[in-house]
Amino acid sequence: MRDDPDGAVVDWIATNAVRLADKTATVDLFSGREQTYARMHERVGRVAGLLRARGVGPGDRVAVLSMNSTDLLDIQFACWRIGAIYLPLSFRLTPAELAVIVDDADPKLAFVDTTFAETANAVARETSVGHWIEMDGTGNDTPFECAVASAEPVLEMAPQFLGDVCLIMYSSGTTGRPKGVTLSHGNMVYGVDGGRAALQTSADMVGLTVMPMFHIAGLAGYSMSCLHLGATTAIMRAFDPGEMLRWIGDAALGVTHLFGVPAVFNTLKDHPDGPKTDFSRIRLALAGAESVPEALVRWWLERDLVVQEVYGMTETCGAACALPREDVPSKIGWAGKALDHMAIKVADAGGAEVPRGEAGEILMRGAMVTPGYWNRPDADREAFIDGWLRSGDVGRMDADGCLTIEDRVKDMYISGGENVYPAEVENVLYQLDQIVEVAVIGVSDSRWGETGCAVVVLRKDRSLSLAEIVSHCDGRLAKFKHPAHIAVVPELPRNGAGKVLKFELRATITERLELR
Repeated sequence: MRDDPDGAVVDWIATNAVRLADKTATVDLFSGREQTYARMHERVGRVAGLLRARGVGPGDRVAVLSMNSTDLLDIQFACWRIGAIYLPLSFRLTPAELAVIVDDADPKLAFVDTTFAETANAVARETSVGHWIEMDGTGNDTPFECAVASAEPVLEMAPQFLGDVCLIMYSSGTTGRPKGVTLSHGNMVYGVDGGRAALQTSADMVGLTVMPMFHIAGLAGYSMSCLHLGATTAIMRAFDPGEMLRWIGDAALGVTHLFGVPAVFNTLKDHPDGPKTDFSRIRLALAGAESVPEALVRWWLERDLVVQEVYGMTETCGAACALPREDVPSKIGWAGKALDHMAIKVADAGGAEVPRGEAGEILMRGAMVTPGYWNRPDADREAFIDGWLRSGDVGRMDADGCLTIEDRVKDMYISGGENVYPAEVENVLYQLDQIVEVAVIGVSDSRWGETGCAVVVLRKDRSLSLAEIVSHCDGRLAKFKHPAHIAVVPELPRNGAGKVLKFELRATITERLELR
């Protein structure tokens, strides 16, 4: 830990419980539970007492496998109160994938939604977590609620500093090995403060969370901003277009801020309740996690909803830059300007900044950037160059400092806001005896932004269907990683060094599938 007293961490919930005791902090839209900041302070204290009673201390990891609920926020802030590290797990992963993450992070305790009890049991058999505690996200009589009710509350925050890690979020690496992105207390504070001007966040906002909270998008848009600034965060258990439209139109709830991947806005656009929903209270609608189609932004603009593009990564605590409202529609398709506390440059392979207007890799540096990866010094060396985080994305910056995203340096693609790394999928597909060679690429999809296409070279006189591929992937890969297309080719294009030329496949296969 650092010993800089000026960098001491302040307890967000305890602070707001003093100055805004009776203000609504969280609203759980699934269960109907609401709590004021005073009530949340006490509940967070009891969850912290539960953790401490089970031997959790500073630096220990606490895992959660759950659908969205305000309980996740209570657990997160309870971890922070005693100096533990919060570890949200993706419920979209298979038990085998989760076991790898749990083994790497080595949490002392895990909370699990009863919905995923079978998955948790499978993970428990393969790992050595000391305690698994069931919850259901409704406040019903579960082991979690019983333990919270009987716990001795912890109302004082353990001494911590801004440089201390407080959160780990895992994402798959290009070789299929997961990487735990670490975020510090300082990252979280500056992540909120950095977006106050550009994202119009304030104490009178009501943020609606529909994205899964194991993602930085679900956590940062907008629960962290709300709870730091003393505003109200409303949590949906899962994205449902009809329910989301109902809550947006609910004047009593008064949603002012929302975030979604393009697939969310596409689904809302096509829902029959869309035209009769009142969006007039929305001050900020952000879209990101993948390229935002211009036609989609213009469709909403014609209906008086300004959808602003945002760009960032888990490694930047969510957003790194955002398109200002005044630049819509003149710069639709641009990702915008760097947020406060964030520096962005477009650079060549050596890290030197290229002239404005030229393409290069997007590099980022600032108080919102991760200190590194959990147990992965090798990943740290690959991810940073002279103190700048390498995004893996190609972009251009104009004379005004506005950024546009052009392509990806790496082969990763994004499906419905989820990162998919082809190497991981290819490793699974190579288990099929029919396949001689395979390359997975991302292709455009009107609903998910991108989906996977398996380009395969088959053994002589063998056949392979998409249904067989999907069946093989079941239980081995999360659903969003399953290829949605198959293309059989006589050979894969390669360069002189033998590397598959995926850019050629993206051009030829996309045309072949008639997706353009």
